[in-house]
Amino acid sequence: MTQDELKGLEVAKSVDARGTACPGPLLEAKKAIGTISTGDIMEILSADEGTRVDIPKWCTKKGHEYLGSVEESGFFKIFMKKNK
Repeated sequence: MTQDELKGLEVAKSVDARGTACPGPLLEAKKAIGTISTGDIMEILSADEGTRVDIPKWCTKKGHEYLGSVEESGFFKIFMKKNK
């Protein structure tokens, strides 16, 4: 997806993990995924660079869809879609 498409997504859940270091953002995402429905989109806010690697790997492992990330001032917005 393009940066504009990502910015325009309607998210069902936003997980603000900017105050945590690896593996904090991934753990927060794992907890939050159970609170949304299949097909919903979740964004993870993180200042930890490793999260941009961890979330796509986790999505692949668990069967979810990694949609991409947007770099903001000092943090990232990482988007994923729950597939099951």
